[in-house]
Amino acid sequence: MGKRTRTPAAAPQRRELPDFTKLPARVPPEALVTTQPASEAPDPQGGRDTETEFVLRNAGF
Repeated sequence: MGKRTRTPAAAPQRRELPDFTKLPARVPPEALVTTQPASEAPDPQGGRDTETEFVLRNAGF
């Protein structure tokens, strides 16, 4: 049988990488403000007593 000849794979195209040697100007902390007022997070337990529910569920009642 004859030997197989390998065809060289095409080289992947190199893409231009961004230049990060010069960074943009720093943002002062005074400029970092929210655009809308924040509200309280909702109660994850929904007002239930989850500790008592856990005990009752696992106590064998």
